Amino acid sequence: MKTIDFLNFSGKKALIRVDFNVPLDDKYSITDDNRIQGAMPTIEKILKDGGAVILISHLGRPKGGSEEKFSLKHLVDYLSLQLNRPIQFADDCIGKDAISKAKNLKNGEVLLLENLRFYKEEEKGDQAFAEKLAGLGDVYVNDAFGTAHRAHASTSVIAQFFPEAKYFGYLMAGELKNAEKILNHAQKPFTAIMGGAKVSDKIELIEKLLNKVDNLIIGGGMAYTFAKAQGGKIGKSLVEEDKLDLAKSLIEKAAKKNVKLILPVDSIIADAFSNDAKTEVSPNKSIKDSWMGLDIGPESIKAFTDVIADSKTILWNGPMGVFEMETFEKGTKAVAEAVVKATKNGAFSLIGGGDSAAAVAKFGFNDDVSYVSTGGGALLEYMEGKELPGVKAIND
Repeated sequence: MKTIDFLNFSGKKALIRVDFNVPLDDKYSITDDNRIQGAMPTIEKILKDGGAVILISHLGRPKGGSEEKFSLKHLVDYLSLQLNRPIQFADDCIGKDAISKAKNLKNGEVLLLENLRFYKEEEKGDQAFAEKLAGLGDVYVNDAFGTAHRAHASTSVIAQFFPEAKYFGYLMAGELKNAEKILNHAQKPFTAIMGGAKVSDKIELIEKLLNKVDNLIIGGGMAYTFAKAQGGKIGKSLVEEDKLDLAKSLIEKAAKKNVKLILPVDSIIADAFSNDAKTEVSPNKSIKDSWMGLDIGPESIKAFTDVIADSKTILWNGPMGVFEMETFEKGTKAVAEAVVKATKNGAFSLIGGGDSAAAVAKFGFNDDVSYVSTGGGALLEYMEGKELPGVKAIND
């Protein structure tokens, strides 16, 4: 793997594609800095070598043109503190300010460019836009795993302008190494925990995992599609009516491949989608007509945690319930605690980005699992066996 360890950056301007798409509150303060922290070792290595750093990223999903709430200028003070030096900021990413500041950037200095997605050309993978960006640096480094599955100008198209000077940053290298470990070198028993709202979002990954895992735990909203497929009454719980046959076929496939499929047997049900709703425990297949399941119940928690405790490799993608509401966080928290305990007992645990990473962060377990991925969609696609444009661009 062609990482930044292959180069001494002394006297070079490194254009680093980072994923600084971090959540901000209404005062523009960062509420979760995991993605920024993930990029720090790469930035620090280049600065230590005596190079200069130009950071490029997107933030949010601006509708068209510049938007105050999506400006990367809100990250400048935080980055200055983290890197212990002033951070220069260009109010554009390819305009006069960016060109001038990049040209005059000295070794040991850091320049942050404005949000790439203020230009529609970024997401369109526009060649001319990529070429303008490329003109700002001597070396291209991709350290943005969270966007590696997008064929955008700054994640894949730009690499062609650095045929001999393109590298993976440490974060990208770590993500790929850990995903490979799960996919091709998993110690048995191997348990995958799948949660979240929809079966359709995870179908390709589940199909792939059925060839690799010993145990497949399914929780979250998608579990009710399985419950209904087995003839259960699920009230007003989330369901994908057009995926009932798919759920049945997955149950059959798991049985044929000797994969132990563990579905919830009970739920915490509520009379409304609210933290203050009335709640009770109900069997998963006989939920009251006007009620809905919003978390796994105590019996399911026990069944899930027992399986996790005996595992040597664990992949977790998706929460067990609406963990953002305190009333319905118990199942997700219990699974997180079980994964932490198994990790302490020698298991390798990979937390698959997105809501799973958010849950682990919420409960304060980031440092107690083996690896927390920064890329939800990118990790899913990589594990489904798809080629990621951001990875291919460096390897080509």
